[in-house]
Amino acid sequence: MFRQLLTPVADNLPLSFIVAALPVLTVLVLLGVLRRPAWQSSLAGLVVGLIIATAVWGLPASLAFNSIANGAVFALWPVMWIVVNALLLYNIAVESRRFDAFRAWILNHLPNDRRVVLVVIGFCFGALLEGIAGFGTPVAITSSLLILVGFPALDALVLVLIFNTAPVAFGALGVPVTVLGAVTGLPSNVLGSMIGRQLPFFALLLPFYVMALYGGARSLRALWPVLLVAGGSFAFFQFISSNFINYALTDVLASLGSLIVTLGFLQAWKPAPDAEFAVRGQADLGHVASDVGPWQGWLPWIIVTVVVILWTTFNIPAIGARAIPWPGLDKMISITLYNDKPYAAVWAFQPLATGTAILLSAIITAAMVGIGVSEFLRCVRTTITQAWLAVLTVCLIVALAYLMNYSGMAYTLGLGASSVGHAFVFVSPFLGWLAVFLSGSDTSGNALFGNLQVVAARQLNLDPVLFAATNSSGGVMGKMISPQNIATGVSVTDLRGQEGVVFARTFWHSIVLTLALGVLVAIQQFVVPGIIPH
Repeated sequence: MFRQLLTPVADNLPLSFIVAALPVLTVLVLLGVLRRPAWQSSLAGLVVGLIIATAVWGLPASLAFNSIANGAVFALWPVMWIVVNALLLYNIAVESRRFDAFRAWILNHLPNDRRVVLVVIGFCFGALLEGIAGFGTPVAITSSLLILVGFPALDALVLVLIFNTAPVAFGALGVPVTVLGAVTGLPSNVLGSMIGRQLPFFALLLPFYVMALYGGARSLRALWPVLLVAGGSFAFFQFISSNFINYALTDVLASLGSLIVTLGFLQAWKPAPDAEFAVRGQADLGHVASDVGPWQGWLPWIIVTVVVILWTTFNIPAIGARAIPWPGLDKMISITLYNDKPYAAVWAFQPLATGTAILLSAIITAAMVGIGVSEFLRCVRTTITQAWLAVLTVCLIVALAYLMNYSGMAYTLGLGASSVGHAFVFVSPFLGWLAVFLSGSDTSGNALFGNLQVVAARQLNLDPVLFAATNSSGGVMGKMISPQNIATGVSVTDLRGQEGVVFARTFWHSIVLTLALGVLVAIQQFVVPGIIPH
């Protein structure tokens, strides 16, 4: 059994930390500074990681390649199985003109103001898609809608990436919280409650933050009522759901609640007209209303919401599920940081996973809107054309995450971060940030560093519930710069190959919001510790 090394560079933790960070820095520099496509940046990071893992951390080549393969397969199923089917549903909506009908509904029922559309679609509707599918799907779909109403593609993508933070910790019906509870041994409902006492602050802030970026101070003055209603209602329902109902339903209830409340508020209040932000294209959609009816634009999203909720409620993913130990890797490595605990490598294969539910939703939608077999296959071909590069990127970046996990490099990074004393209060959110940047998944980020946060907190006499939750909350801030998320987002725009440009635009916002979370964590630990549930 290979025993992970924690300080292989001169038996020195700071030096080992620096070397372990090189694969991550490679991806960051290529994406953010050199503006290379995400697949190239991820491939380069993987090559650097492979060299360091084998030559410095001493990981045998067979274990290294098995860990890479394990990560790539996980990226394919279940992650990209969800994304590909969600994009298929999107293409069916486009082919059947239901996407145009959705746009027509927006134009007919919202004020003639792109800023309002940004809040309703980018924030409220995007959060609903995150709760159902996640993994970059909301970014791809909502940015496409914003482009159709006049947003430049880069602006649309960057703004919805920033919005795609507040709902992430409860995405896919609360799976990240469930996994966090499993790896830390802390009650999942308590962790969900704590996360629900952190992220609502950011849910309230985000509409104001994004609007300041897009429209400046005058837009804040003009739209503050609807920003307060959208952010405040989402924050309220997120807190209530996670603390008093069921954390698994938090995203669905919060996004639906915010969407309904915001739309209702806009029937009574409208901003003053502003020609600079007028919505483009109102005159060219009258035929859509007469052909299919704007209300039918909601049909694909209603179908997928109902199917996924029922799918999860009746635990259909468990049917035919198999836990497959990865040959040549499962329990072949011991985690030194966790008292030589054998490192499991088990692929949880679920043929009826959430992606299959979304595929069923796409088939039902196609049947209901009159899409024939030939049109359906055309949508499949379009989806493959859009998604293949995103699939490759995600396989590479998740393979790097797995390689860093199994080699011990990730645990060296975590040990280094936890060795800074009480400054760990500010470092802790960046552990979650780093894990989700690499894996693209808050679930994977919690599996990687959730227990490390608890171990470090107990050593420093800090509250373990708070810091386990902070791993998840910090992870959502890394979501906006994850190559996986960006690659999926650009797949349906004309920005393919320009992921580095998108990354550069979002990077500093990710840092600012993660630092703000660190301040909140310090307040919760040292000023109002009574806010922490137990």
